[in-house]
Amino acid sequence: MPTATPAAPSPFAMLLPVVMMFLVFYLLVFRPQTKARKEHALMVKGLKKNDVVVTSGGIFGTVVNVKSEAVTLRIDENVRIDVEPSAIARLVRPRSDAELVAMAEKSR
Repeated sequence: MPTATPAAPSPFAMLLPVVMMFLVFYLLVFRPQTKARKEHALMVKGLKKNDVVVTSGGIFGTVVNVKSEAVTLRIDENVRIDVEPSAIARLVRPRSDAELVAMAEKSR
């Protein structure tokens, strides 16, 4: 009695898992990373004087001047530093005047 030999899988059937893994990897890694990079570029492009920012090194500062190659930050009275625009990690929303007044009254 002759035994049946299994049929060889088609090349497309073997390629399908690899394509699916690449698709999942793209959706989970590349796409969100590209979106975050675009948002960061827009944020840096929209910086203006008196914006409060945090650098990638953790330094809080107020934007004094924005140039194409550097952003000047005031980090304390009479202390200014120049950083690359890409070193600005995030924009900090300053507190409203009402919140500042409430904090000042609370500390009395």
